[in-house]
Amino acid sequence: MVLERRLAAELIGTAFLLAAVVGSGIMAQRLAGGNVAIALLCNTIATGAALTVLILIFGPLSGAHFNPVVSVAFAIRGEVMWIDAALYIAAQLSGALLGVWAAHLMFDLTPFQLSQTIRSGPGQWFSEAVATFGLLLTIFGCLANAPSSVPFAVGLYITAAYWFTASTSFANPAVTIARSLSDTFAGIAPGDVLAFVGAQIVGATAAVAIVQLMWPSPKPESSLPVR
Repeated sequence: MVLERRLAAELIGTAFLLAAVVGSGIMAQRLAGGNVAIALLCNTIATGAALTVLILIFGPLSGAHFNPVVSVAFAIRGEVMWIDAALYIAAQLSGALLGVWAAHLMFDLTPFQLSQTIRSGPGQWFSEAVATFGLLLTIFGCLANAPSSVPFAVGLYITAAYWFTASTSFANPAVTIARSLSDTFAGIAPGDVLAFVGAQIVGATAAVAIVQLMWPSPKPESSLPVR
């Protein structure tokens, strides 16, 4: 697949993902009447559903990573070239910012914001490590055993992880950085971003080691996508 097409898929897919996360959070908070559990449930369902659809749309084009730690994991396994992974990450970060701004504009909010929502503490950091570990295990385990199930498995996993983790499972550095620029239901204070991303990297590192043990499949150079 042509690199430019794959990068466009990563940018657009990540933008729609963030628009879904932030936009559904704003809508849920407005309609839930102060009931945070209902708001979170609405936010969760919209995010899981949108993620599944986006992977179905863009998976055949770019792999639908939408997440820097996923791209790095594929690069470590030799299934994506490092230069492509770096470009994927740039596209993901750009798309994430565009998605947040689009969500703000859809709800007549100021595009440029900084979140005031504190998300901190060992429980939340450990949650991010666990959520990211589980996400990568879901992706590579399903790729090894039932590739066609990946979109649905990832959507269901994120839907579940919203509720079994204390952090509501960001599990994605691009998502975490972008959400710091939204002072809405889905936001995270900029000062809390570094610890979240660090925990995500720890979880991803552990997952890559386990995945390599269970499903070692570094592909030969000749099988890498043609640019």
